[in-house]
Amino acid sequence: MVQLYNLHPFGSQQVVPCKLEPERFCGGGRDALFVAAGCKVEAFAVAGQELCQPRCAFSTLGRVLCLAYSEAGDYLAAIEEKNKATFLRAYVNWRSKRTENCRVCIRMVGHNVEAPFNDTYKDQMSIIEMPLTEAPLCISCCPAKGDLLVGCTNKLVLFSLKCQIINEEFSILDFERSLIIHINNIIPVEISFCVGYIALMSDLEVLILKLKSDPKNGKNVNHQPHKTNNPMKQTEGASNETLQLESDDFVICQKPMELLGEKSSQSGISVTLESTGLADEKIKYYHVQHLLYKRFAPDISSYVLADDIKLHSLQLLPIYQTGSLTSGRKNLSQEKELLSLFCFFSLPHVGYLYMVVKSVELMSVYQYPEKSQQAVLTPQFLHVIASNNLQCFTVRCSAAAAREEDPYVDTTLKACPPVNMDVCALRIQLFIGLKAICHFKNHLILLTKADPETIPERRESPKRLLSRKGTSVKLKTPPVAEAGWNLYIVDTISPVQLYKEMVDYSNTYKTAKTQSCIHLLSEAHLLVRAALMDASQLEPGEKAELLEAFKESCGHLGDCYSRLDTQYSHLALPYYKMSGLSMAEVLTRADWVLEDGSQKYERGLIFYINHSLYENLDEELSEELAAKVVQMFHVAEPKQLPHILCSPSMKNINPLTAMSYLRKLDTSGFSSILVTLTKAALALKMGDLDMHRNEMKSHPEMKLVCGFILEPRLLMHQRKGQIVPTELAAHLKDTQPGLLVAAVLGLQKNNKIGIEEADSFFKINACSHYGLIYPWVNVLISSDSLVDKSYREDLSKLQSLICGPSFDIASIIPFLEPLSEDTIAGLSVHVLCHTRLKEYEHCIDTLLERCPEAIIPYANHELKEENRTLWWKKLLPELCHRIKCGGEKGQLYLSSLKETLSVVAVELELRDFLNVLPEDGTAAFFLPYLLYCSRKKSLT
Repeated sequence: MVQLYNLHPFGSQQVVPCKLEPERFCGGGRDALFVAAGCKVEAFAVAGQELCQPRCAFSTLGRVLCLAYSEAGDYLAAIEEKNKATFLRAYVNWRSKRTENCRVCIRMVGHNVEAPFNDTYKDQMSIIEMPLTEAPLCISCCPAKGDLLVGCTNKLVLFSLKCQIINEEFSILDFERSLIIHINNIIPVEISFCVGYIALMSDLEVLILKLKSDPKNGKNVNHQPHKTNNPMKQTEGASNETLQLESDDFVICQKPMELLGEKSSQSGISVTLESTGLADEKIKYYHVQHLLYKRFAPDISSYVLADDIKLHSLQLLPIYQTGSLTSGRKNLSQEKELLSLFCFFSLPHVGYLYMVVKSVELMSVYQYPEKSQQAVLTPQFLHVIASNNLQCFTVRCSAAAAREEDPYVDTTLKACPPVNMDVCALRIQLFIGLKAICHFKNHLILLTKADPETIPERRESPKRLLSRKGTSVKLKTPPVAEAGWNLYIVDTISPVQLYKEMVDYSNTYKTAKTQSCIHLLSEAHLLVRAALMDASQLEPGEKAELLEAFKESCGHLGDCYSRLDTQYSHLALPYYKMSGLSMAEVLTRADWVLEDGSQKYERGLIFYINHSLYENLDEELSEELAAKVVQMFHVAEPKQLPHILCSPSMKNINPLTAMSYLRKLDTSGFSSILVTLTKAALALKMGDLDMHRNEMKSHPEMKLVCGFILEPRLLMHQRKGQIVPTELAAHLKDTQPGLLVAAVLGLQKNNKIGIEEADSFFKINACSHYGLIYPWVNVLISSDSLVDKSYREDLSKLQSLICGPSFDIASIIPFLEPLSEDTIAGLSVHVLCHTRLKEYEHCIDTLLERCPEAIIPYANHELKEENRTLWWKKLLPELCHRIKCGGEKGQLYLSSLKETLSVVAVELELRDFLNVLPEDGTAAFFLPYLLYCSRKKSLT
């Protein structure tokens, strides 16, 4: 089913100033448009609105039957006809042709260009002629590698693009005929080629193959061409004989057929490979993998002409690896890596879109309201032309590619609209006399030819009722009285602009039809996703705007699913996560009150809040929002209330409010022990020790242990990866240590916490005043073998107290003044205090003078984040200065300098690194660090 919205994807329009009526045209790259008419090709530069400028023109051998442009190699391939013979030619270096009378170099494919000709070739357009034993019917260029595939009656010929190096300063493009694919029982009308995938189409048949390289078995394949199994050959032969019996009285048609995967090798079409590449080690040897065979039967019930039932517009559309939109992964490789591939082809009234990577499956079927003439598929849209209108449909390519790219899509972490979601028509734009269409970048090239005698009378069409006043961009069409042709460039508007219109339009469905609102917001989300995946088309600064729109669209979808009470309501959670909204922001956006004044909390919002509170997010809700959450769960899911109140995010809940809701619970249906422990924790928070003791005495100790196992957060919270004891745990340590130990052991045995977590709970929480001694302190102490062992334990306790969170260091320094810095023990205490006071430069000076071996461990632990600059602003110059001064500690300073340089080389860019190096240093010493600094980008 195709849903219809009346949005405005089409923006500005301009006329291509070509001189003759176009017979063929194509575009590509970022700015190239070619128009062929007669024996001439005109090239235009397309750069923004109202800027279609003639670039150059060149003559062809004959009338152009087919054109194809390759961005890889920047060449134009053409099939030309002269004196009833067809020729295949490639036009290379065409940008250098300034005037039509400029000299042109013509050479045969594979012709070696010698050095004396380099100056001539450098500034000339080259025409490469490619002879074939059979007439070429159709051509296609690989969008990634630039290889050229040519379709003939019984074969496909693959010309590999290569670079012929003349000398160090000059190289030219050339082709090598590397493979012939012999195909019987199908005559290609159109072909499409992309990274080894081949799609070919006859009037009513489509075949998709994949060429797979096999270097290991190359010798065998080279001498023994591969031929596909053909179990249906005899049957098909019989069918062909039957077709010969057709007469004026009978029409015998083959049945429609669809074969997926390896089953498509049973189609009766034989495929044989013949390698023709030069015998060097770089040649790849191939075998064929069958992916899809689909045959249509003509619809004779409507008595239409044969031309009305032919397939058209075969196209392979690649989407390349981009890195997940919602993770930190990036595609560091310069070479494009194919992520997913889609194949589109169309009958006059219906189009088919298949995904063909990994598995072959039908994604979408497009029903056109009128008979189509041609269509083009882009990552964002499908554009279809009928005789009098231009139609724009949504596609599901980005939804399918997202699932190929990110394994976490469709989990509680991330989500994407489904591939099988209904497609929709965004716009049906009136355009008189459409004949042909092509697409590149964000440009649609349209050929119109209006014939006054054949234009029907204007009448009211249902589609005219779809337009909305005041917002559409009106496209100019020739007046009915004018006969003739025009070539237009129609630009699609920016994805962000169309996204905003979709969001505004979705508001009309917000209250009445939630599903329709979700559908349109999903379309907007996929539009932004597709634009981000098509990174090569993005202008500077546009990606940041798209990423912001992506997050916003996730927030809108989260809002929609949070209002649902269906099987899909759980999607509120991943969409809100992807939006970057905090839990407080989500709660602020929620619809708490219905139109009739009553309150209803839908399952989607409950699911999101419940999961968020269980995930120990480092976010504390305000008292007001925490009260709303408690009220929500009291109404919707009261059994979750004890768990909700134990979340660290609910820390600011008023204990009296929470206690009032717990008392309303009918504990007969719940775990009474869990309610009891939650009440005991709240009573402790209120300072009511009598209530606390009464609650704790209401159950035996073993039942209390079971309650802690049901909800470990009664005892411990996780904050920034660290286990922090609750107020209840701290109280039990003093009053009921046996219960606390039993509860933690019960948690460990029931796999609620690990052994290391339990160990740390008893050791970073046995006393809240002590902290973990910094590792550089141990290095400092170990440098003095004369430390009296009798007071070593006392020293460790003092150091641990200074490292702990309890003491105000400034207030305890007067008590530590009697400790002399002349001893290592006293020095460690004073350096610890100065470090806690953030006097890092003073500490660096002290350690360099007294204990240089501790300086690098100190820097690694303390000089982080905002203090990172001290590595090169303080430590590096100090070490260089002390090395110049010499002395017995020179070797220690030198080893510390090497460690420092390793860190600084990683942190700084090359120019900044050079600026901080000493001017009188030895170049050979610093050279390895400079080389690493200059190469680290390529290494990452």
